Amino acid sequence: MSTDDHLTSRRAVVAGLATAAFYAANTPAKSAALTTPVKAEDEELMREAIALAAEADFPFGAVIARDGAVLARGLNLGKRRHDPTAHGEIVAIRRFLAEHSPDELKGTTLYTSGEPCPMCMGAIIWCGIGRVVYAASIAELSAHIGQVAISCTEIANKTPFASIEITGGVLADEAIGLFHT
Repeated sequence: MSTDDHLTSRRAVVAGLATAAFYAANTPAKSAALTTPVKAEDEELMREAIALAAEADFPFGAVIARDGAVLARGLNLGKRRHDPTAHGEIVAIRRFLAEHSPDELKGTTLYTSGEPCPMCMGAIIWCGIGRVVYAASIAELSAHIGQVAISCTEIANKTPFASIEITGGVLADEAIGLFHT
């Protein structure tokens, strides 16, 4: 190897390292969903989401809360509105936004009777909701209705620009019971 080839090789390595360092410094860190334990208010607020689900077109209800206070409610209205996007979580977000600014959604907790589907979880993330608490999991729901088999945790883990806390299984048996009535 000639001296010129050796220098070219060193320059290529240095350039490669510089490029890697640049991308490492300028690419957001991959955020992960943080699985959190059940909090004191979770069961009470989940019972409200499940009560909404009992009135819904499909048994899904949602509540948006901050510090234990309910800020918006939603239930699946897909049939009534002829809108396949009218899931409980989306309806709750839309109702919240009808009365509050989008910035006020940041850091809230969304309680839902069923683990959010990919559409709903995408909306939750884009809104900056800080925590999701769900009753029945995608796997449990799949035994009763068709579901896209992608968990909300998987979606959150592939979102490098946001972090979100997720608590699952809160009153799952009560939520699944709505499919047997």
